[in-house]
Amino acid sequence: MSSEDPRDKRIGELEALLAKAMARIAELESMLGINSTNSSKPPSSDPPGIERSWKKPSGRNPGGQPGHAKHERRYLEPNQVVHVRPEKCRCCGKRLHGEDRAPYRHQVIELPVVQSEVTDYLLHTLRCACGVETAAEIPIGVPRRGYGVRLSSAITLLTGGYRLSKRLTQGLLHDLMGVEISLGTVPNLEQEMSAALAAPVEEAAKYVREQPIANLDETGWYQGREKGRAGRAWLWVAVTAFVSVFTIARSRSSEIAKQILGVDFKGILGSDRWSGYNWVEAIRRQLCWAHLIRDFQGMEDRRDAGTQYGTGLLAAAEKMFEWWSQVRDGKLTRQEFQSNMVPVRDEIISLLREAEVCAAAKTAGMAAKILKVKEALFTFVDYEGLEPTNNVAERTVRHGVMYRKLCFGTQGEAGSRYVERILTVVATLRQQRRSVLDFLTEAYSAMLNNSQSPSLLPSSR
Repeated sequence: MSSEDPRDKRIGELEALLAKAMARIAELESMLGINSTNSSKPPSSDPPGIERSWKKPSGRNPGGQPGHAKHERRYLEPNQVVHVRPEKCRCCGKRLHGEDRAPYRHQVIELPVVQSEVTDYLLHTLRCACGVETAAEIPIGVPRRGYGVRLSSAITLLTGGYRLSKRLTQGLLHDLMGVEISLGTVPNLEQEMSAALAAPVEEAAKYVREQPIANLDETGWYQGREKGRAGRAWLWVAVTAFVSVFTIARSRSSEIAKQILGVDFKGILGSDRWSGYNWVEAIRRQLCWAHLIRDFQGMEDRRDAGTQYGTGLLAAAEKMFEWWSQVRDGKLTRQEFQSNMVPVRDEIISLLREAEVCAAAKTAGMAAKILKVKEALFTFVDYEGLEPTNNVAERTVRHGVMYRKLCFGTQGEAGSRYVERILTVVATLRQQRRSVLDFLTEAYSAMLNNSQSPSLLPSSR
């Protein structure tokens, strides 16, 4: 019985070590290739030279294309009209007379000098014959803080709608309106507005739970302090056709999604693949194809045994979106679209099944996860009015992301309630093309007068 050659043993150890090192190198190279096109990383983290769109260049110049709807400045009713007539002929110099029945109109819009309207309420104290003095009280509907209803509403619009800091808001009021206000008054007014918006936002939240289609998304938020650091929280948004509702919660669990949509939600949910939405049946979900395309791009970019499947899936997705854009633009009927999608659907499912058993572990794992919810891939094909992506929710939550980056979150529950309510009001009214300032003014006035709050629902327009 011959003993094992020490050299063979050493060679085996070195080969195993080399294989481990090569696998680690491949993993690190794969990590270097991660960007916003093949992962959930934000585009702002991409290095120079990353092409973010998977679509092929159209070859057209940037800007408006022939046939697009024009967005021209609307002429306003003038406060004054100035007639400008030429005095003499530009050729021979003779004096000109007469009238132009259709003169060219050049309209100039100017910002008037803003002057505050100040009202003094003189509260008298009178003595009765019995010797008791009685002081007059501030009338119902008059703000206690000394800033009018419309001014207070404008302040909360500046901080909540236009995301100005409290100090910038203070400066703008001084420079533009000549109004002096302390920094501490701004959050106090925000809390009063938060109370005024509580009922309309609660009504909007109930409305969202009853809608046939809703899109959900969530992003990170900060609330308070935990162990010397900003406390972790999440900003959620539910978007429907006419109403969007924001929620700030300390959890990203499925329980929050159930609170937003209602445990008995019967509509169709558009979202990403996060497991917190799995309580909704897959046949009543639409996975975001923008996220799926990033997953497919990741398969292709890893340059391993799964690359061919990523390439094939990207090509099939491109074909799918080509059909989708045509039915969306009215160039293809819904029936024709569904017929054209039959082979595309089969091809995508077939490629995912092949990828599930391929030698590339990451590609196989990703394909397996997608196939678990394959019923949610093509819901938009069968239901009119449903989008193949979750872009509507991601665009809406983006306002909350920018708010967080500027204010670094909220200090407590009261601040979070204000943020979610003001974001809800701004997003919803812009969806419905209603005036945010008018609504805030009406809501604040209703609170001061103990009257009925305005509604965010579209039927109230």
